[in-house]
Amino acid sequence: MLSAREGDPTARAWIVERYTPAVYRFCMRFLRNEEDARDVTQETLIKVMRNLHRFDETRRFSTWVFSIARNTAIDEQRRRKRLAPEPKKEPAWDGPSPMEESSRSRRADRLHVALAELPPKYREVLVLYHFEHLKYQEIADTLEIPIGTVMNRIFRARRRLRDAYGADEYNLA
Repeated sequence: MLSAREGDPTARAWIVERYTPAVYRFCMRFLRNEEDARDVTQETLIKVMRNLHRFDETRRFSTWVFSIARNTAIDEQRRRKRLAPEPKKEPAWDGPSPMEESSRSRRADRLHVALAELPPKYREVLVLYHFEHLKYQEIADTLEIPIGTVMNRIFRARRRLRDAYGADEYNLA
């Protein structure tokens, strides 16, 4: 971390390689648009590199990176709303492929649709917890909310997801 702050290109490249996939996954689930997710991922990593000197080493680096990604994604959503109100679109799936024929793939599709229908405040805590494997405290730090709120949102998000997905096929613990 110290060498990245001092401008070491190898250390900076390691940060980019290490965090690009996770930030992209987060942005993709948050924004539900590949192009926007790529743009926000790139913008996030640029902000991380420009602001390494501001990182507080008493916090986890991943929490700081996801905070920047979240704020950048929120800015992108606001920009989109300002430019043109977008009609609500269904997730784009071009029909069943051979892989989608399997039961596992269909369940995954249904889960992603149900996840996309959750309000952003519930979707983001589930994505950070279940897909990015952050702990409650890391999520609280990332979202700048109390840990109790994180726990409550995860509980409510799971309940909503279970209702949307179907109680007999969905079990998220």
